[in-house]
Amino acid sequence: MNQKHFLALILIFVNSLSYGQHDPKALKEWQDQKYSMFIHFGVYSVLGGVWNGKPATRNVSEQIQAHAGIYSDDYEQVAKSFNPENWNADSIVSLAKNAGMRSIVITSKHHDGFCMFKTNTTDFNIVDATSYKRDVLKELSEACKRGGLKFGLYFSLIDWHFPQGSPISSSNSDYITPEHVEYNKKQIAELLSNYGPVSELWFDMGSQNANESKDLRDLVHKLQPDCMIGSRIGNDMGDFNVMGDNQEPDYIIGVPWQSPASFFDETWGYRSFQKRGKEEDKIHEKLTSLIRVASRGGNFLLNIGPKGDGSVVDFEKDVLLAMGKWIAKNKEAIYGTRPDPFHISFKWGSLTSRPNKLYLHLLSSPENDLITLTGLTGKIKSVVVLGEKDKPKFIQNAAGVNISVPSTLDIAKEFKVIVIEFVDGYKVPPANIMELKGNSLELNGHNAFKHYSSSGIDYSNRYQSTVMESWTISPAASESVSPALYFTDNEKGKSIDLEINGKVIAISLNGGNALPLANNFATISWGPLYQSGYYYSGPGGVHGNLKDVDVSKPWPGNDNKPWEIRSSWKNNETYTVAMDRNSATYLLQEITSEIDQPYLVGLTSGDAVTVSLNGQILAEHNNPFKVKEMKDLILLHLKKGKNQLIVKYYNGFKKSSNISIDTNVKQVWYKKELKPLVMEKNKYYPVSWKLHDPFSPHTTLGLPNLSLVLTEK
Repeated sequence: MNQKHFLALILIFVNSLSYGQHDPKALKEWQDQKYSMFIHFGVYSVLGGVWNGKPATRNVSEQIQAHAGIYSDDYEQVAKSFNPENWNADSIVSLAKNAGMRSIVITSKHHDGFCMFKTNTTDFNIVDATSYKRDVLKELSEACKRGGLKFGLYFSLIDWHFPQGSPISSSNSDYITPEHVEYNKKQIAELLSNYGPVSELWFDMGSQNANESKDLRDLVHKLQPDCMIGSRIGNDMGDFNVMGDNQEPDYIIGVPWQSPASFFDETWGYRSFQKRGKEEDKIHEKLTSLIRVASRGGNFLLNIGPKGDGSVVDFEKDVLLAMGKWIAKNKEAIYGTRPDPFHISFKWGSLTSRPNKLYLHLLSSPENDLITLTGLTGKIKSVVVLGEKDKPKFIQNAAGVNISVPSTLDIAKEFKVIVIEFVDGYKVPPANIMELKGNSLELNGHNAFKHYSSSGIDYSNRYQSTVMESWTISPAASESVSPALYFTDNEKGKSIDLEINGKVIAISLNGGNALPLANNFATISWGPLYQSGYYYSGPGGVHGNLKDVDVSKPWPGNDNKPWEIRSSWKNNETYTVAMDRNSATYLLQEITSEIDQPYLVGLTSGDAVTVSLNGQILAEHNNPFKVKEMKDLILLHLKKGKNQLIVKYYNGFKKSSNISIDTNVKQVWYKKELKPLVMEKNKYYPVSWKLHDPFSPHTTLGLPNLSLVLTEK
């Protein structure tokens, strides 16, 4: 399949699916919550992580059926003993409110398939299979309504009690049969029809194809248009991105997102033998996480695991209430805030913001009790400490703002928040400043500031996708410049939204002047192909440092196979290699160039590919529609001397993968000229691009060779 036919196939498939954007108002309301309660509660709570008198320490307690090897009939007997007589929905809502939480998300059904609600699809539910005979979800939804909290639901797509939900693998991303999909849809329809407004559906595990994820998403939006869908529905159909468990990203996420957190890394469900430590340490830990997540623009979903009798563990309750006291005092700095506008880290803590306010969350005492905010401008109205009488002194000058932290503040005992209020807004130094001087400036993916999401088919097959790239131009002189886009056949046919200084232009990467690349094949020597693998690689990502890899040593670690020279393999030939599920293999080729020069290579891959030249990642993407093979054209900027090309081929689903590195490709790219721009000295001009009308907000750009060149007229 050639590149043009491959792109046409993808476009047809994408257009047949199409991504439905959510109501912006509902989306903002969800984002403004910032802090919610997660509840893992079910049959597993009765066992408390113990089976046959032995602690099941191998894995999380809510998955004890699988990890302790409990037969289905034995597990059904456990269900019969499930009698959470101390469960009180109003008490749970009261706890959440006093903890400062704005919504509750409870497990309607976990992987074990036990339904915490009355359903017509199975008698394996809390009303029909237990002596309790009460619908837990019904009671909690009504209590949330009385208490003014949003009500959300967790729903496992994989169901071990459903006949076609077996066999169980270690990945929790097992294939879901069409019958299983229909079974799930019937239960989702019940949940969205019988329990009032549902603020979010938090899907988990299992592996569906793109059409199945789309049908489920459409069902949710049809029944409850304002219900937000988590990204673990699969195939990039979620309204918000769910991070990895207990993950606090240290990078900018360009879509709505949420960080799910457990009290303890070892488990989400109740574990009777859990070592809990000191309450004050846990309060400090979880408040720090909440603040960091809020400062980066996310929502914090903190879990509790009630006991089998329905009561909340005293340790968890006490920690939540202590956090609630701090939040009540500092709520202005959490709810409805915007992310930290600075693009640097501060040792003393984190920031949240509003249009006229900055909130400085002091997680530790700053050095010399002085906070320096370099480059901050705007007329300051006041500087105060939330909930305190102290008024910090400050000095504002051309360099920025310095704030003296009062020595009376006991930050070690309790985090403090300093509020800077401005008369009419503020400005901070922009990210990724690129000076325009000399004849030209080139902006591309290598010097861009990245805005990320997570893209993938299921939990085990996902990776960090790039959804936007941005720069800030700083002209060295006032001048008129001519911008031009350069792209290859890899980008041809796509459309982007190019923003320059606040003005967005939709541009189709078509047309333009075809130009030969300034290279010389005769000055390039292609070394032999080396292969390394195969091994279990886990979800996404590139393993190890890809810079200066030694082909004489094992890859990616000493416990893996060494590189093997494939003397019979050649460039421009496609090879089919046998591969296990969730495994990867690498190709390495050394390229010697007599001069600095660009060169286009073609790559054939299967389920996912990552391309690196001299340790720098050039491209990374998966196979969202599971086509037989994918084709990429990647522009290599070869340096004079030896270069090291490494291609990771990841296999998520198949038994084999087609791989190749092709050097016999057309060496041409395209130049598309844009309207001239006038730029003034001492001003900043923000520039960014993202896909125009992407398949989903999480879809990676897939523009590895695109560049914008600004040239003096």
